[in-house]
Amino acid sequence: MDNKQFVAEELAKVISDLDTDSILELLEKPKKSDMGDLAFPAFSLAKTMRKAPQIIASELAEQIDAGRFEKVEAVGPYINFFLNKAEISAQVLKEVIAKGSGYAQKTIGQGRSITIDLSSPNIAKPFSIGHLRSTVIGDALSNIFQKLGYKTIKINHLGDWGKQFGMLIVAYKKWGDEAAVQAHPIDELLKLYVRINAEAEKHPEIDEEAREWFRKLENGDEEALSLWQWFRDESLVEFNRLYKELDVHFDSYNGEAFYNDKMDEVVELLTEKGLLEESDGAQVVNLEKYGIEHPALIKKSDGATLYITRDLAAALYRKREYDFAKSVYVVGQEQSAHFKQLKAVLTEMGYSWGEDIKHVSFGLVTKNGKKLSTRKGNVILLEPTIAEAVKRSLAQIDAKNPDLANKEEVAHAVGVGAIKFYDLKTDRNNGYDFDLEAMVSFEGETGPYVQYAHARIQSILRKADFQPDESSVYSLHDAESWEIIKLIQAFPDIISKAADNFEPSVIAKFAINLAQSFNKFYAHTRILDDSPERSSRLALSYATSTVLKEALRLLGVEAPDEM
Repeated sequence: MDNKQFVAEELAKVISDLDTDSILELLEKPKKSDMGDLAFPAFSLAKTMRKAPQIIASELAEQIDAGRFEKVEAVGPYINFFLNKAEISAQVLKEVIAKGSGYAQKTIGQGRSITIDLSSPNIAKPFSIGHLRSTVIGDALSNIFQKLGYKTIKINHLGDWGKQFGMLIVAYKKWGDEAAVQAHPIDELLKLYVRINAEAEKHPEIDEEAREWFRKLENGDEEALSLWQWFRDESLVEFNRLYKELDVHFDSYNGEAFYNDKMDEVVELLTEKGLLEESDGAQVVNLEKYGIEHPALIKKSDGATLYITRDLAAALYRKREYDFAKSVYVVGQEQSAHFKQLKAVLTEMGYSWGEDIKHVSFGLVTKNGKKLSTRKGNVILLEPTIAEAVKRSLAQIDAKNPDLANKEEVAHAVGVGAIKFYDLKTDRNNGYDFDLEAMVSFEGETGPYVQYAHARIQSILRKADFQPDESSVYSLHDAESWEIIKLIQAFPDIISKAADNFEPSVIAKFAINLAQSFNKFYAHTRILDDSPERSSRLALSYATSTVLKEALRLLGVEAPDEM
């Protein structure tokens, strides 16, 4: 039941000057729960009814069918509505028990496709915390859209092309040791990459040398291709080990190199449509009419193509291959100008589906307030970070529950979940400062706190040997259980809001609120005591744990039954 819709319909019966939709727009949620669940301000009726708002509120409150509510009262210019807690809690608990993890599942996607471009690390560089944001935000969005009935295609658009490979080839030829690279590929390649960039700052000719090697690579030079393929293969082994740790999977690993033979078509199409202009020997598309000052640089004066040429080829390929309803790019804020250009060029080319492209931007992860940089060797590597998070989680489990049967497995779920959740609870356009201690804490607004709330409920249900019965009527009317019921009832709207705003933090914050509300209920209520409310309290606990587990799943976080 939609509580707001219900209240609006009841008000519409006694207000002739406003329709239900207009009333819906005016309804407010009181700041304090003791002022009711919803409130209607009577100010908007003062002109037409020619009365003071407080008199209007008082008169309307008397006309409303109070039998549909626990209470309806006029307080000053407001009509406050107290919903029927027992009736609504019975409906909500019945639905969650009947649907289980399928609660809040919707079909609005109708099986249509959404491509999600996520993670996209650069080959021959270690997987760092800097890559984590794109990976976990994109993975969570995939889960959220699937919950709404879409089919998602997760694409890892690998950074496996570009001048940096010229730099790496130069570095390897100068100082590389084949045995060392084979033994520790990413570590050695990172050392070479950092060293060559430092040398290039002192010796600018290295930059031209790197460009020359990249030109050889583009032209199919055997040695250049062989080294590039080796660097790529070794990197993918490393990445896949980490993706397994994170439990993140992809439908495509087509990276930048995949589009090498697909860019000529883009240039031909732009030429046919008369969109290419020459500028200092380069080929550009003018986008001033879209309010974009800088033209899209399609081909440099030396004939080299750029990111936008490649991304245009990728957009065309993905539309043909997947016929997407939306094409989502989970890429940092610094690329926002690039994606504005991409959409504008597609629109200029006559593709209306360019509007279906969405850049899901995000802020930076810093360490002690400083920006991270692979080039300068200032990175937080993900693999040792996960290992340390798991180690710290295991130490906390040893302290609290040393006899836990599968504690290593649980510690892994808690450690990895802590890193993911900390990232996802942050509004994506805000950055955050990396703090492992805060991440793995069982206190505060953290993943382990939410996981522990779920595990605590499972413990209660085991002690009670509770098995929910769909045919039973479970009903509660106390203030603390009501706060939980309202949150559970809001879960479907929370998921829709997260999808509409491409914002997983909406679900993370919801999970924190639900865990906090249950812990408050747990602190003040003897759930297992023999009382008339016992089975309903257990049903509420069961429903809370079901929704907490599903909220965590949407974020890509496990919910252990014991901790």
